[in-house]
Amino acid sequence: MTVVDYLLALLAMAVAMSVLMSLAWVVQQRTGNSGWVDTIWTFSVGLVGAVGAIWPAGGATPHARQWLVAILVAVWSLRLGGHVAVRSRGITDDPRYAEFARQWGEAAPRRMFVFLQQQALGAIPLVFAMFVAAHAPAPELRLQDYLGILVLFIGIAGEGLADAQLKAFRTDPANKGKVCDAGLWRWSRHPNYFFEWMCWLAYPVIALSPDNPWGLASLLAPLLMYYILVHVTGIPPLEEQMLRSRGDRYRAYQARTSAFFPLPPNPAGK
Repeated sequence: MTVVDYLLALLAMAVAMSVLMSLAWVVQQRTGNSGWVDTIWTFSVGLVGAVGAIWPAGGATPHARQWLVAILVAVWSLRLGGHVAVRSRGITDDPRYAEFARQWGEAAPRRMFVFLQQQALGAIPLVFAMFVAAHAPAPELRLQDYLGILVLFIGIAGEGLADAQLKAFRTDPANKGKVCDAGLWRWSRHPNYFFEWMCWLAYPVIALSPDNPWGLASLLAPLLMYYILVHVTGIPPLEEQMLRSRGDRYRAYQARTSAFFPLPPNPAGK
C-alpha cells in the first residue's frame, strides 16, 4: 500500500465517523436518552473499523489478516455495543451526559453536537489502528497475530466478567446504597475500563513489525483510550457521581482500591 492509500483511508474513516456521530446526536435529541450515544459510538467504531479492515486496497482480494482483524473488531463491537444498548434501554438518561447538559444550559443541544463530533475525531486513531493492523505486510498469519487474538479475547472476557459481577451486585437488594467491592472490583475501581483498554493493545501487537513503519500509528489507540478512560469521559465523571451518591463509603473504597490497573487492595486504606 502507498502513502496515498493510507491517507485516503484515514480521510474516509474520519468522514464516516463524523456522519455516524451526527446520527447519534439526532437520536439523543429525539429520545432525550444520552445513553444511546455510547451505543452508537461503539457500533460505529466497529462498523468503520471492520469495513476498513477488509477494504481491498489496490483492488486486491482481502487476505487472511484482513478478515482476522475484521472478525476481532466485530466481536468486540457486538459484545460491548450490545451491553451498552441493554443498559441504555433501562435508563432515562446517562448521568454523565446529563450533568454536562445541566452545565451547558440552553446551549446544551449545540454543545452536545460539538462534543459528539469530538468523539468522532477521537475515534479516528482507533479505527486507523484497526486498518493498519489489518493491512500489515506479509498476508500470511504470524505468531504475533495469534497473540493479538489472545490479548483481545482476554480483554473481552475480563470486561464481560466485570460487567456481570457489577450487575449481580446491583441486583441484590441487600447491596442497596453500598459500593461494589467483589471479584475484580476488589482489585480495581474500574476493572471494566481496564479490560476495555486491554482490548486496544491487540492492534499494536498485530501491527508492529520492522517491515511496517505504519505500525507505529497503532500505538495511538491504547494511548488515546487510556487518556479518555482515565482522564476524560471515563473515571472522572463517574467517580464524581459515585461520591455524590455514596459519599464516605466511596471515599473509603478509593483509599484502598487501585483506580485502574488491578492491584491488591491497600490494607492501609481500610
